[in-house]
Amino acid sequence: MLPLRPGWDGASHEHFSQAVKAAGQRHRFTTLFAWLDLPGIMRGMLAIRTFLAMLCAAALTAGCDRSASIPQGVQVYFSPRGGATDAVVSAFAHATNSILVQAYSFTSTPIAQALVNAKRRGVQVRVLLDSAQRSDKYSEADFLKNNDILTLIDARHGIAHNKIAIVDGYLVLTGSFNFTKAAEEKNAENLLVLNDPVLAKHYLDNWYLHEQHSEVYERAKKDPR
Repeated sequence: MLPLRPGWDGASHEHFSQAVKAAGQRHRFTTLFAWLDLPGIMRGMLAIRTFLAMLCAAALTAGCDRSASIPQGVQVYFSPRGGATDAVVSAFAHATNSILVQAYSFTSTPIAQALVNAKRRGVQVRVLLDSAQRSDKYSEADFLKNNDILTLIDARHGIAHNKIAIVDGYLVLTGSFNFTKAAEEKNAENLLVLNDPVLAKHYLDNWYLHEQHSEVYERAKKDPR
């Protein structure tokens, strides 16, 4: 061990040693930072932050899209005897402006009567049915037509299999539930009642699309043979 210079004590020597070590560390850090290219790293981090900000903005924009479908109310019913018919009748009873129906099979007297009642209140009622309703002896098509409800047949397709009602442009009734007594009392069915104006607009557009190729209902004539 080297002898201490005159005027130095042990503490002074210790301070000197620490100063030398600190200077060496600063030199190493300066060399490391120069090698890492800090300006380039900062630019890369800024680019990443900008990209993430753009992703967040896009997500927020999508979440705030005015065309997004956000139901204001949802009800579901299951058959048999789960209240589906009553739910349809109630929806029609509260209609104030319009009821548009697409039905594959329509033999339910309570639902047909609810449409007639709405028509008598001044509600616009229109019905699209599958072509099989021309000859179905239990069909309510004659009852609807005889009560001045526009009843149309959609024969463009193999089967017009929709079971839909759009009430007042905002309420959609849909599901597997046919407007029949069997669907209420015997079959395993489901009915959704959706308060959703945005969704209803899609169903309305589709209804009018099918109306364009439909024809006015007439009972099929019996074969005289």
